[in-house]
Amino acid sequence: MASKGAGMAFSRKSYGLTSDAEKSRVTGIVHEKLLDDYLHRIFSSTGRAPMAATSRKLLNFQNLPEHLDQLLHVDEEAEEEEESQGQVEGRLGPSTVVLDHTGGFEGLLLVDDDLLGVIGHSNFGTIRSTTCVYKGKWVYEVLISSQGLMQIGWCTINCRFNQEEGVGDTHNSYAYDGNRVRKWNVTTTNYGKAWAAGDIVSCLIDLDEGTLSFCLHILLSTPSDPPFCSRNGVSLGTAFENLSRGLGMAYFPAISLSFKESVAFNFGSRPLRYPVVGYRPLQDPPSADLVRAQELLGCFQAVLSVELDPVQGRLVEKESSEWQLQGQPTVLLTLAHIFHRFAPLLDYEVQDCLKQLMMSLLRLYRFSPIVPDLALQIRYLRLTIAILSHEKSRKFLLSHVLFDVLRSVVFFYIKSPLRVEEAGLQELIPTTWWPHRSSREGKESKEVKDETSEERLRRRAYERGCQRLKKRIEVVEELQVQILKLLLNNQDDNGGEASRYIFLTKFRKFLQENASSRGNMPMLCPPEYMVCFLHRLISALRYYWDEYKASNPRATFSEEAYIPPQVFYNGKVDYFDLQRLGGLLSHLRKTLKDDLASKANILIDPLELQAATMDDLDEDEEPAPAAAQRPMQALAMGGALPLPRPSWLSSPTLGRANRFLSTAAVSLMTPRRPLSTSEKVKVRTLSAEQRTREDIEGSQWNEGLLVGRPPEEPEQPLTENSLLEVLDGAIMMYNLSVHQQLGKMVGVSDDVNEYAMALRDTEDKLRRCPKRRKDILAELTKSQKVFSEKLDHLSRRLAWVHATVYSQEKMQDIYWLLRVCLRTIEHGDRTGPLFAFMPEFYLSVAINSYSALKNYFGPVHSMEELPGYEETLTRLAAILAKHFADTRIVGTDIRDSLMQALASYVCYPNSLRAVERIPEEQRIAMVRSLLAPYEQRPWAQTNWILVRLWRGCGFGYRYTRLPHLLKTKPEDANLPSLQKPCPSTLLQQHMADLLREGPDVAPSFLNSVLNQLNWAFSEFIGMIQEIQQAAERLERNFVDSRQLKVCATCFDLSVSLLRVLEMTITLVPEIFLDWAQPTSEMLLRRLAQLLNQVLNRVTAERNLFDRVVTLRLPGLESVDHYPILVAVTGILVRLLVHGPASGTERATSVLLADPCFQLRSICYLLGQPEPPTPGTALPAPDQKRFSLQSYTDYISVEELAQVEQMLAHLTSASAQAAAASLPTSEEDLCPICYAHPISAVFQPCGHKSCKACINQHLMNNKDCFFCKATIVSVEDWDKAASASATSSAA
Repeated sequence: MASKGAGMAFSRKSYGLTSDAEKSRVTGIVHEKLLDDYLHRIFSSTGRAPMAATSRKLLNFQNLPEHLDQLLHVDEEAEEEEESQGQVEGRLGPSTVVLDHTGGFEGLLLVDDDLLGVIGHSNFGTIRSTTCVYKGKWVYEVLISSQGLMQIGWCTINCRFNQEEGVGDTHNSYAYDGNRVRKWNVTTTNYGKAWAAGDIVSCLIDLDEGTLSFCLHILLSTPSDPPFCSRNGVSLGTAFENLSRGLGMAYFPAISLSFKESVAFNFGSRPLRYPVVGYRPLQDPPSADLVRAQELLGCFQAVLSVELDPVQGRLVEKESSEWQLQGQPTVLLTLAHIFHRFAPLLDYEVQDCLKQLMMSLLRLYRFSPIVPDLALQIRYLRLTIAILSHEKSRKFLLSHVLFDVLRSVVFFYIKSPLRVEEAGLQELIPTTWWPHRSSREGKESKEVKDETSEERLRRRAYERGCQRLKKRIEVVEELQVQILKLLLNNQDDNGGEASRYIFLTKFRKFLQENASSRGNMPMLCPPEYMVCFLHRLISALRYYWDEYKASNPRATFSEEAYIPPQVFYNGKVDYFDLQRLGGLLSHLRKTLKDDLASKANILIDPLELQAATMDDLDEDEEPAPAAAQRPMQALAMGGALPLPRPSWLSSPTLGRANRFLSTAAVSLMTPRRPLSTSEKVKVRTLSAEQRTREDIEGSQWNEGLLVGRPPEEPEQPLTENSLLEVLDGAIMMYNLSVHQQLGKMVGVSDDVNEYAMALRDTEDKLRRCPKRRKDILAELTKSQKVFSEKLDHLSRRLAWVHATVYSQEKMQDIYWLLRVCLRTIEHGDRTGPLFAFMPEFYLSVAINSYSALKNYFGPVHSMEELPGYEETLTRLAAILAKHFADTRIVGTDIRDSLMQALASYVCYPNSLRAVERIPEEQRIAMVRSLLAPYEQRPWAQTNWILVRLWRGCGFGYRYTRLPHLLKTKPEDANLPSLQKPCPSTLLQQHMADLLREGPDVAPSFLNSVLNQLNWAFSEFIGMIQEIQQAAERLERNFVDSRQLKVCATCFDLSVSLLRVLEMTITLVPEIFLDWAQPTSEMLLRRLAQLLNQVLNRVTAERNLFDRVVTLRLPGLESVDHYPILVAVTGILVRLLVHGPASGTERATSVLLADPCFQLRSICYLLGQPEPPTPGTALPAPDQKRFSLQSYTDYISVEELAQVEQMLAHLTSASAQAAAASLPTSEEDLCPICYAHPISAVFQPCGHKSCKACINQHLMNNKDCFFCKATIVSVEDWDKAASASATSSAA
């Protein structure tokens, strides 16, 4: 109770009670003798008898302070004793006992600010106190906050612990473990009782007798009255005897605890909850201040028990419960003297009391059991609201207690019950039901239409139970929102900063701490806490946003909220080291300084800009004389004089990456008219801790958080600037961990689906099992019972998860965040190059929140039910279509995320239709980006997008899963790759128009596709050779799983590239068949070469491909004949059957002219070992061989007829070509490919090759094959013509 606190100290001003002017007035109120009797009666010592009236000094308000000094005087010996309490016999260490967070610990631990609470963040961390004991009887208490693995007790300073051995695992350390109900001292034996969260353990040590014991105070809940709690102290008996004592033997309180376990210690800083007679707490109370406080409380009690009767001139004794303040001046002045002395004693105590009370409420709320009506949680939240409703208490708690480590976030979390029975879910939801697995594409896939009447009744009863549970949880959620509304109050700025701005400072620090630890253990705030906190914050934020709109008609409703783009580049909000779309902030500031000046009216001094890029920034303050001598013109940005960095722009708390305006002198210009030098306004960029309300909200000449408004943004305010920063923080929270947690909680629904499927299989087996097999029936019945019980448990748990995480209201919150991000991105995009300043997480949240709405909230809720669903899909489609190839975005990760999001978007009918609804100009630009040459960028996802646009139109390409995988269970049927085909003819038409648009578009695109196909298939063949060799070696009978995955990926890429070629030939066949175009013949020859290569590798008898497919190795499930052969067949059919006659003739001649062509490969497609005789019917296919005729469910009769027509055509053409072919001299063959005759000569070097080889070479290189000279032109060459020309010249 020391009076050392200063945060809430009362002023020690004089009350003016002893002035001469007042003396007559005060003593005139009451007779002088009556006043003397009254004051002596009130201010008599509690430990002494009252003095006789004749022997005592006359008391009045003039000499009362002197009397109080004597009354409250404490002997100097007592003061000295209090100061030297750290040296009490039997104890060593500081008088204030806390956990030793500087050196007395092992492992990773989180210690509360009061150094009394600890949370484990490693395998088995250990920590001890700062004070030890070596003589006497001592006790301390531990509040068990979690009931996991912990060992609590005592140890000596010589004990050495590690991540495996803690207190009780070494010599001279002793511990009690209530989780395993054992005691530990090197060895272990059974001891005590099991503890639970909320219990208190008393740890007692008697160093006079050498014994150590424990007491357990158990939290009991009465089932009939859940809110009622009582304590039951249980002595567990002596745990250890014959403790080592003597020289050098002193024992520290200590604990070892595993990951996420937590406790709170009480060494005596507050009264022990369960003191033990004869045992002394390690920390003694402040005796001198306690004596003074006791005296003053006695005086106050006396005021309540005595009443003045001025008429009778006497004192009247009364019951203190009947006392009422009636405005009597004498009583008021007396109370003023009492509280004048009492206030300094309460100063520190009130703060500490508030802190301890809030910490206790946090622990009780966090660790109290879940009872059916959540009465305990509701009680603690209402008490918290009552405390926070007091303005000074709220501000003190915000400044010093809440938001440190976990703290206030705990209040917004609703934990899941460990056991269904604990929360009374069986009574709330007596009937269980479980939903069927649904598609991610909407309500039409729900299987409600297949319900029986009994299932329908069960479902409705289950839904009614879920509603009852939801209503109870909503009571808790509403109280949590009320707490946040109090913390976001910005009207309580009387005599200090409003609560909202204290909250903003702490909230930003909270985000920074969690952002810096993202991806590393430990995460300071658990993701499950962050989810609940986000939803409550959104509710409170939208409340204040719409409240502001009600009083300011020019503002916007929360439904139209977004973050203005200037927030991202004016430096007013700290984004720590988070990546921007355009890269590092320092780089953007340097490269976009002209755009900032022209669009945002922000000018940066070039000298300061250069200084900001140096590693060592000079933070020294500028001397005052130098500042005074500087001419006024130098204050204008762009002045001729070099400007030293002003001290007010220095902020050592800002991170290097965030020093945007803090490292540069800044001016603002109003775009409406030019400003003179004297009118320029400097803007200071401060850290979160240094900002004031004016820095955020602005003033008459300062826009605060919105400084630097671009011309595209409206002038009217959206809302209060502080609410914009809260919204920005909420979006950052979603990106930090909320999205990952939403995906994690889906596991409960997946478990329900797994068990439901197992139960249906078991019931089906029961129906089919013969009745004579009683042993099998018994086992199946037992399995059915186990699955049913597990489903009952999981369905009730799923109801809790849906109510707390996946309810309709939570879905609307995430949907609101999605729409906020979409508007923010749209507004940022309008700023042109300044869009690069936007943090990457805005795009990430837009992508991930849509994914969460589509994938995580079903089947109970569907995204289609949300207002503006179609419009939102279209806006997101427009953003993905525009920004996946946006040059302003440089981060590899975010570009990949955009590409993957667009690839997933086109896999579902609803979202694909949204892509088709965006403006035509944007659609064409998107397709143009997709057709850019693959060598210039990552191309696999681009190719996947094009394939999805075609899937459903190609030859035999209407399947969802490959035929050979139908009997296997997919890992996740909702994967984008497993969706039903939904081609887009509109986007296909755009692709065709663009390929016809210019002479270079189609050749460059197709050349890149052919190059990538050649690479992917070659890599695939090389890998399966290695796999085959590894499988055949006796000393090694396994293959690296990563190698298998890469091999399967190369195969899938080859198939998808072939499908893109099929789509191109179908849409724009003239690219290959119209030889009037300069590149058509070359592209057709390259295509034929690759098709023949693929066919020969895949169709050879008993070849490598066959052997690897037969192995059916895990990871190579997708590798099979069907997908790659039907893709090749589709291309050949388009070239040889569907094309015009002239085109078919050209394609046939090129295909047959390729030296790798084998007619046997074409026969393989129909299961024929050899080509049929011309004019004869095709024999029936061999059932043991691959044949397209075996896949009648996937390939139509018309398609099979086209293949037969193609085979007949090639058979006939091949025979004619063989008869007409003339032998060619080896000297006349192309020296590159040795397949075609020489037909081209290079100028100026004169070397020769066939046209196909040189045209293909010139697509990527301009140097000669042989001499590396630059080729200027290529001319036709004919041997006969060349010979005649030579002879003529001779």
